[in-house]
Order: sequence, then C-alpha cells, then structure tokens
Amino acid sequence: MGKLFCLMGKSSSGKDTIYRKLRENTSLGLKKVTSYTTRPIREGEKEGEQYHFVSTEQAIEMENDGKVIEMRIYPSVYGPWRYFTADDGQIELENSNYIMIGTLETLTKLNKYYGEDKIVPIYIEVEDGIRLQRALDREKLEEKPRYTEMCRRFLADTEDFSEEKIKEAGVKKRFENIVFEDTVAEVEKYIKDAL
Repeated sequence: MGKLFCLMGKSSSGKDTIYRKLRENTSLGLKKVTSYTTRPIREGEKEGEQYHFVSTEQAIEMENDGKVIEMRIYPSVYGPWRYFTADDGQIELENSNYIMIGTLETLTKLNKYYGEDKIVPIYIEVEDGIRLQRALDREKLEEKPRYTEMCRRFLADTEDFSEEKIKEAGVKKRFENIVFEDTVAEVEKYIKDAL
C-alpha cells in the first residue's frame, strides 16, 4: 500500500522549491498530485505543472459531481479563489507513492478520505521576516505585481497555520528551512524512512 506525502507551509516558506527537488530525486519514486485552482495563472506557470487552472464554473461542476476531496475558498482582493484536490484518477495508493502540496485543511480532509495511515505530513517553516522578504522579491518579478494580495495571504497564514491548527491536524515533525540543501536532505531521509 502506498503513501501520500502532503507538503505544507506558509506562503514563501520554500515548499514549492523543496517539492521540485523531491520530484527530481527519482530514487524516492514519488508521483506528483496536481491540485486545481481558479486563480489566474502566474507568469512562468504551466497548466498541469503547478496546478490545473479551471474556471469557477468548472470547479463547482466537479464539486457537484462528487469529484472534490477538499476545497478551500480564499477571499482574494480580486474575488474568491478556489483551491482543491479532486478524485480524478491521479491517486492510486494501491500501486504507488505520491507527493503533493497542500494546507492543514488539505491534510485533515486527505486523512478522512484515505485514512491517516496512508497520509504523511511534511511541514516546512521559516521565520516570518524571511518569508515576507521572499514573497516581496517574488512578487516584484511579476508583470503586474499584486502586493495587496501578497499581504493578505501573508496575514491569512498566521491564522491558517496557527499552532493550535498545526497540532489539531496531527503534524508531529517540522522542518525548518534555513539552509535549503540541508532541509531537502532531511526531508528526503524522512520520506525514505516512512516508505
């Protein structure tokens, strides 16, 4: 029986870069799970790579068809954006191991859907000042920077990833992303030990 590793962390904690490194390590044998979103595609993103980019209408249709495992709706300054995981045939735990990026809410719903014994949380954390600088540097690279939305997300993370919610979700192990290469090596070992 396979495992599903759920990689989580506040915005700009480095989870996307860590995710890419873990995917590049073929010795781990992890297949990716691509989540869905209704937010606009960012410069440099590709459909099916970071997310499946769908319309709000498509997201609602999938939910009505019973294909949504979990969905979060965030009130962005541009209107509500949906992020969700779908039961669309990507995950076959009887055959493979998987990795995906999610939130504490994602973790909780995956535990209920697949069973806690099949889901392994990986929580990445970084000091808030470093995260804020990273977010600002990344946003500056956008053709149309969305600073207001960046700030909203940063503040929302304080509530979404509160200590109480981390504990409630069952996260027992955390990885502090200070030296990137060391963090990746530590996470790789953790995954190998869990398989």
